[in-house]
Amino acid sequence: MYTLGRRHSLRDPIAGLCERFQFTPPQVHTLLWLGQDGALTMGELARRLGITEKTVTGVVDRLEREGHLQRERVHEDRRIVRCRLTTAGQETSEQLHRLVNEALANLLAILDGTERKALFRIIEKLIRRLDASPAPEEGEAPSEDST
Repeated sequence: MYTLGRRHSLRDPIAGLCERFQFTPPQVHTLLWLGQDGALTMGELARRLGITEKTVTGVVDRLEREGHLQRERVHEDRRIVRCRLTTAGQETSEQLHRLVNEALANLLAILDGTERKALFRIIEKLIRRLDASPAPEEGEAPSEDST
């Protein structure tokens, strides 16, 4: 892996998008989630991003200030706030999705069909294994059998 890293940057597609669009990773992921799933509550966004609700407020504040999303109160319970992409935010989200997909397609194009199938089997196995094991509590080290 180190040799590969020396020859070619192993940065993920999101890191490049952050630089290009002047977003933080949580802002990019927020735009991607909202573009894919539609309006989400602040709590749901925080869970998906793996950050606190206090932290997601700052992420949403900046995206709202820049015209990418808007907050909406839920009529049934005014304490609940949903975030929804604006037209500009939807366009940015679509552009981000397209660029991430292109980057992943370029990466996967390095592999032949058999290698891609093997990679997908490994990824599916990892997902099943992660879904089957409980996540460590915040601040808790992963157990040895989960590494």
